[in-house]
Amino acid sequence: MKLHIKNGRLIDPANGIDAVTDLFIADGKVLATGNAPAGFTADQTLDATGLVVAPGLVDLSARLREPGYEFKATLESEMQAAVQGGVTTLVCPPDTDPVLDEPGLVEMLKHRARNLNLANVHPLGALTMGLKGQALTEMAELTEAGCIGFAQAEVPILDTNVLLRALQYAKTFGYTVWLRPQDPHIGRGGVAHGGPLASRLGLSSVPTIAETIALHTIFELVRSTGARVHLCRISSAAGLELVRAAKKEGLPVTCDVGVHHLHMTDADIGFFDSNARLTPPLRSGRDRDAISAGLLDGTIDAVCSDHTPVDDDEKLLPFAEASPGATGLELLLSLMLKWVEGQHLPDALPRALAKITSDAARTAGLPVGQLGEGAAADVVLFDPNVRWLVNGAALASQGKHSPFLGYELTGQVQATIVGGRVAWQRQQRQ
Repeated sequence: MKLHIKNGRLIDPANGIDAVTDLFIADGKVLATGNAPAGFTADQTLDATGLVVAPGLVDLSARLREPGYEFKATLESEMQAAVQGGVTTLVCPPDTDPVLDEPGLVEMLKHRARNLNLANVHPLGALTMGLKGQALTEMAELTEAGCIGFAQAEVPILDTNVLLRALQYAKTFGYTVWLRPQDPHIGRGGVAHGGPLASRLGLSSVPTIAETIALHTIFELVRSTGARVHLCRISSAAGLELVRAAKKEGLPVTCDVGVHHLHMTDADIGFFDSNARLTPPLRSGRDRDAISAGLLDGTIDAVCSDHTPVDDDEKLLPFAEASPGATGLELLLSLMLKWVEGQHLPDALPRALAKITSDAARTAGLPVGQLGEGAAADVVLFDPNVRWLVNGAALASQGKHSPFLGYELTGQVQATIVGGRVAWQRQQRQ
């Protein structure tokens, strides 16, 4: 199929493009930008006048809830949410039921995702069998099945010897280990940031040192093994400062943050709003400001939605009893645009888009997130000026809970193209 996208503002951070121009697609690849190649006749033309045309979003953490948690969400609902949010590539953690610790489970998930013909799904394999932190998985077999890295999701490894062996093995074969820095003991069972607010509300806390102690341990192990580690959902100013120093030292580490932490603080818990029950917890205003600064100076490699659909039975509970998590696939783009509004920098939009496209793709080791000639034709068209109200009932995701419910956000996806095919298009623009 040949596709012509005309008159849009093409922003391709990886290739330094920010101009009103045309994009030409054929056979699932980007054929050219600017002028039509000789003999090109489009099968379909999309008029992108007034719209931004960008690489499809790359989300480094989206729980699809299959297999095992279909009562919270299904592959169909969440992948539909992805394309409606402009996400064309997503990475899913291994904490399904059963855990993604066997090749057959990974192959089944990828097969189901391919059959839906929506976004591209790249699973992370479990680092240890059953995420129990004891026996290592068969990483080579899981890689052959389609895993792009290995993680423990939210389950810390108690025995540092096991983590050491895992990093040694990963280094030998060139695998990336994805770790969420959280001390297994300090803050265990905590539900809110360790600060004055948690004390006043009587909530058990997760202090910042739970993150920094874990980071110190990880960095020592990286120094010893040379393994490549991606740090998931850094949440504190102190943690980011450690990551900044580790990068300056030359350690092979990258990091991401959850988009919710880019905007909100523990004060947004309000009167025990369980929609703001997240992992890691929302932290202080100083931490939020440090995350914004880390985006600007390059310490943070990517921003993810940390999409975690939770059903009503597990969310509509007292704050400390509610399951952590929020829907995010359909909010990622708009929340990044919300961040751009506060920066007042001429290149803020391309820099923000890079964190959810090319930079995220590079972090995951995936050949997507850019629109150079020959690249995969994964594209999002969005109107940066449309304002819309976050309404849980209107979200495609089966998870309807978000701390941003009722917020007015800017930026609305009009069409999402995956592999050169229009996977979703807003009705009024057809």
